[in-house]
Amino acid sequence: MITWKEHLGTDIPDELGREIDIFEMQMELRRQGKLDEKIFAETRLRRGIYGQRYDNGFRHDGIRSQELPYPSGDVIKGPETLWDAPGMMRIKIPYGGVNPRQLEMLADMAEEYSDGVLHVTTRQDYQLHFVHIDDTPDLMRRLASVGITTREACGNSVRNVTACPLAGVCHTEAFDVSPYAKACSAFLLGHPDAQDFGRKFKISFSGCREEACGLASMHDMGAIAVVRREGGRIRRGFELYVGGGLGAVPHQAKLFDSFLPEEELLPTAQAISRVFARLGEKKNRARARIKFLVAKLGIDEFRKEVLKEREIMPPDERWTAYLPEVPEFQETAVRPPAALNGHQPPPGFEHWVRTNVYRQRQAGYAVATLTLPLGDLSSWQARELAQIARRFSGENIRTTVEQNMVLRWVSEADLPELYAELDKIGLGAHGAGTIVDVTACPGTDTCKLGIASSRGLAAEFRRRLGAKFFQLDESIKDLRIKISGCFNSCGQHHVADIGFYGTSRTIKGHKVPHFQVVLGGKWTENAGSYGLAMGSAPARNIPEVLERITGRYLEHRSNGESFQDFVRSVGKKNLRTMLQDLLLVPAYEVDSSFYSDWGDPREFSMGDLGTGECAGEVVTLTQFNLASAEQLVFEAQIRLDDSDFAGADSLSYRAMVEAARALVKTEFLDVPGAPDTVVSEFRRRFYDTELFFDKYAGGKFANYLFRRHGSSPQSPTRDTAHQSVEESQLFIEAAHACYERMAREISGVR
Repeated sequence: MITWKEHLGTDIPDELGREIDIFEMQMELRRQGKLDEKIFAETRLRRGIYGQRYDNGFRHDGIRSQELPYPSGDVIKGPETLWDAPGMMRIKIPYGGVNPRQLEMLADMAEEYSDGVLHVTTRQDYQLHFVHIDDTPDLMRRLASVGITTREACGNSVRNVTACPLAGVCHTEAFDVSPYAKACSAFLLGHPDAQDFGRKFKISFSGCREEACGLASMHDMGAIAVVRREGGRIRRGFELYVGGGLGAVPHQAKLFDSFLPEEELLPTAQAISRVFARLGEKKNRARARIKFLVAKLGIDEFRKEVLKEREIMPPDERWTAYLPEVPEFQETAVRPPAALNGHQPPPGFEHWVRTNVYRQRQAGYAVATLTLPLGDLSSWQARELAQIARRFSGENIRTTVEQNMVLRWVSEADLPELYAELDKIGLGAHGAGTIVDVTACPGTDTCKLGIASSRGLAAEFRRRLGAKFFQLDESIKDLRIKISGCFNSCGQHHVADIGFYGTSRTIKGHKVPHFQVVLGGKWTENAGSYGLAMGSAPARNIPEVLERITGRYLEHRSNGESFQDFVRSVGKKNLRTMLQDLLLVPAYEVDSSFYSDWGDPREFSMGDLGTGECAGEVVTLTQFNLASAEQLVFEAQIRLDDSDFAGADSLSYRAMVEAARALVKTEFLDVPGAPDTVVSEFRRRFYDTELFFDKYAGGKFANYLFRRHGSSPQSPTRDTAHQSVEESQLFIEAAHACYERMAREISGVR
């Protein structure tokens, strides 16, 4: 019998093969204690290998166990070490493009090494969960045999380069950005100038400004295709943005160049990488993204540094070697173009066509979107899809940043038959790109940073909205809902029409899952604006929160008023007042369902936090003051909406001081009201002692208070005021978490 290694033979590219051999050797050195754990941690991350959450052996399957036709396997139990229990592997897919052979290999890997599920991420990657680290070298080799790598899918590196899934077939694009995204990804992969970053670096490509496309505004480097006429000919270039990013405190990217010629794309990306590596923060990871460097230097000074770097870089033929092939870059269709005929379509086809089909600019062809609930695709479905793609789409499969997949270059006449085949394997759901198509990060399912169940809430939204989709008003069908399990915005909640991120609160000794409600984001215009949290509601009330907000929009919107304009005109203060009763939590004895999360039958608690009198007094006092801080930061948001940037900044600062006072009073009840005293006592009692520190963020949120206390901005702008509000909200959430840890200490619970 031929082994898979013999079967692969020389299919693995030499460079990828050597890298995997080196990684396997590093694994062995780590086992022998000859390689430092910190060094190995960054090594494995750069190979796409993460640890994952097990939560005492309980695994919340959510959509996987409920809707995927292929069974996902048994619950896996084990300690949280990469050597004793499986973790997660991320697989890098430049601009989301795969072919049927690659998809079949991914299906095999999911089935043989994982739980039989391929998970599509918001960066067009695939993730496999419950993968044991001992299996990763073999897994990497098999992926390499079909041209796929996991290199730099994680770690302080250039992450997967994303691009619009309609690139090359879109009606409004300036030109096809696919070959540029491919070239940029290949050029920077393993590049010596991109190996010394303090944090990750994300790049995207968009074909036009108006749509979401590559979401250029939220990337470290975002390139939007533009053309201009020079000397009687059309010249290609890019409107280049730098310094964007979501995360805990989002930043809008700044315009670096309104027209960067195509031949300057790769050298400029290299120069930006060199400046980021040289000047970017290395010690404080909380401020190590390039967005903080751009904010610190200002875009003009940052541009000067990059242009100086560009001048001294030695020439590299790879900068332009790919350009002669760009005009010939073209995907191949497997069927001739033909219009949709008048034959009787299968049941459900009309609804699917309305939401899941995009007519290409090439007459007679269409793009079909496959809606993947929560981004999950079973191994069985993936294999069947590969065969379907060969028949109808050829090599032209891509993933999307909304966790779906698309088949391109489908002859319109084949759409009914394609739909019937997709429906047979559970991939015929309609609603792509609508309010039903909810984006969610892994949350508490597998992420160690997850606070609340983003996937569980998303599944509940899909169930409720899907049941009444055809009764929904057209004006809300296209709203985007995005959910993150914590403040880090992996679910992209900042750029949703309605976003949510997980938090927690403690009510009389019981922890309660909550979600902050985020309004004001804009998905179109390449993530045109970021939303802000306006209040935290218990997870059980979030579906009703959505109902009220959309209901108010339908009742009171002006003719043709967009949802974003409605939020601005009504005002977040009025919206919060409308939701006030939904922010409250009933006593545990009245309704215990509020004390568990969506999709998780267990009580959302680390144990009974106790109801002793001393703890009760401290908790009551702390909660009262934290509520006051939350009110201040909400008022700051109102000021921001009114363009009172100085007022927003001032109130955000006062909110942080109030939250710090809430904690200090637990040890020093007579603390004076002066901010200097509060900040000094907070530093001495909670920062220096590390009481404020948590396992993952350390004390970084305290630095928001210290930095703002040390120097107030002379003339706050919209961007700096927005940042102040975000930082204040994060500091208050950290104060809540600190208080909860203190309560557990008092009650003797760990």
